[in-house]
This record gives sequence, structure tokens and C-alpha cells, in this order.
Amino acid sequence: MKIGCPKEIKPQEYRVGMTPNAAHEAVVHGHSVLVQTGAGIGAGFTDEDYIAAGAEIAGTASDVFAKADMIVKVKEPQANERKMLREGQLLFTYLHLAPDPEQTKDLLASGCTAIAYETVTDRSGGLPLLAPMSEVAGRFAPQVGAWTLQKANGGRGVLMGGVPGVGPARIAVIGGGVVGTHAARIAAGMGADVTVLDRSLPRMRYLDDVYGGTFKTSYASAGNTAELVAQADMVIGAVLIPGAAAPKLVTRKQLSSMKQGAAIVDVAIDQGGCFETSKATTHDDPIYDVDGIMHYCVANMPGAVARTSTIALGNATMPFMLALADKGWKQACADDPHLLEGLNVHAGQLTYFAVGKALGLDVISPQLAIK
Repeated sequence: MKIGCPKEIKPQEYRVGMTPNAAHEAVVHGHSVLVQTGAGIGAGFTDEDYIAAGAEIAGTASDVFAKADMIVKVKEPQANERKMLREGQLLFTYLHLAPDPEQTKDLLASGCTAIAYETVTDRSGGLPLLAPMSEVAGRFAPQVGAWTLQKANGGRGVLMGGVPGVGPARIAVIGGGVVGTHAARIAAGMGADVTVLDRSLPRMRYLDDVYGGTFKTSYASAGNTAELVAQADMVIGAVLIPGAAAPKLVTRKQLSSMKQGAAIVDVAIDQGGCFETSKATTHDDPIYDVDGIMHYCVANMPGAVARTSTIALGNATMPFMLALADKGWKQACADDPHLLEGLNVHAGQLTYFAVGKALGLDVISPQLAIK
């Protein structure tokens, strides 16, 4: 199979879909790899690194899309990239279709087969291709939140750890999954007073057992959430429903109860965000103000730490990429029901029910799609 890796073109996106190590593994497995020139520069990988790994270098994205049987990316294909997709071509990347009807429409029209990193599962019910970026985004969220809290950026001017005689920042993390746990660990490590809200009692017991001396937990009832949001200097949104639009857990009306200059960091923004006032921003202009509350809603947060993110993502995606290339997508998905969960689009049909529900579109089962 010919595997293509174009350069990412989303604003301030420096990650790359394949590392030289992944390219080398694919070549060892008997496949050819075509990488767009400069694709890895943002993550610290040169064209020479890919050539040494056995890959070919293409001059343009159109060359990659025209020649490759499988396209491996990081972010969802942008509008002009979607025009280059063709019937029968395989796309393997993050998609986040539920809040993105235009992308969904274009992928269906292209006739391609699209497997989304964020809906591939594992035996424990986890999301192994989302987890590395959730870990990065979770650890990054308190860092950017602390920056957002600085007075020069419109924030309250509160130091995360305080100083002797002055209390630390109060942080509410909504969601105790991978993102929330990593965010809480880092925020607490910065000296903040951190509470994680979640609805799963077993999850809260786990967090309390493991991190009970580091941060607190609270049941995410509407009342508890409203109370902690009102008290917080920073609120980190870390709620995920796999493949579906994120639930809106904090309304615009609730902003009036928050402290002026408080910071909101919405890590769920690539699934539409879990605050009613969230809208996607970029690293070029990451913060905006709604009613005196500073919102940080960058949809590709891990792109800011591109080398760490690229290597972490490549470690996770490589076995699945090789299975798709070695067996073909149909056989690979037939052999691995967890990879089949990643199938979102095939030959003009939607194959992921949560996306169909979010967008009001008809869906066929992925099992039917591979027959």
C-alpha cells in the first residue's frame, strides 16, 4: 500500500501524522510512504529524517493525495484538502464530526472511507488513540489557564500557587477522565486548590484513593457544579462522550455568578465545547471575553507542544496504521472490532451513530459497511 502523509495546514498546527519511525516501520512491512516536503518541520523532523527512514518526499499536498491509497494525518481535513479526497481512498486521522456538518458533508460526498482516531476503542472501553492527546491537553490546560489568568491577558491576576499569606487559585475541573485527571494533577502540582467534578462514583473513589492528598472530588450535580464554578478562579472543561457533541454543562447565565476575570479552558472544544459560550479559537488568537470571563478554547491545544504530541500520537497510531496497510481496511476492521469502532464514513454513508444523532443524518452500521 502507498501511505501518504501531507503537511498539516490548520492554523498553528505543527504536528505531523507520521514520525520517521512510523515511516520506517511501514517500509519494513513492505509499503511505500510518501511524505510532503516540510511536513515534519514543526515537530522537529526534517525531510532527510524521512528519507533515511525509507520514505519518498513529495513537493505538494496534491501529489500526496493523488498518489496515496491511505492518507494519515493529525487534524481533520480542511476544506481544500477534502476536495482532494477520492472514492475508495482511506483517511486515518482525527475527525470530530459531531459538531462539524460541513466536514461531514464533504467526506460523504468524496466517497472515501474515513476512520477516526477518537472513536477507536480498546478492550477496557478506553480510547487508545485519543488518550495520548488527552494526556497532553490535560497537562497543558492548567499551563494555558494560568497564562489566561494573568492580568495582561484580561484575567483576575491570580497566581496558581499563591504565596505565603495569600491563598492559591481555586480550580474546578469538570470531568474526571483522562483529561480531567491530568489537568488536576498538574494544577495541584502548581499549588492550586483543585476540585474534580464527576458523575461516576467508582471513578471518584479511584481518584480519591490515588490522589486524595493531591486534589478533591465532588459529585457533578447541577447544584455542586454551579457552586464550584461560582467560586473558581479557573474552570477546566474536560467532559467527553465518544464521537458525540460535548454536553453544555455551564450556561451563559451562570457566567454572571463567576468572578470577573476568571478563566475558562474548554478542552472539549473540538467536540463543540462543554460551555454554552465556547467557540473554537486558534493559537494565533486563543482568548476571548464573554461578560468579563476569559475563554481559552483552542481546538488543537496539543499542536503547541508539537514534538511531544507527535511522538506520543505516533506511538499509539502506528500498530493500527500497519494493520490497515497490511490487511486492507475491511479485513483489519473485521479482525479487530475496536478498530471497527473508528469507522465513521464509508462510500457516501455515515457509519457512526453518535455523529448521525448529533447531525440528524441517516447511519448504517459499520458491520454492514465492511460486508
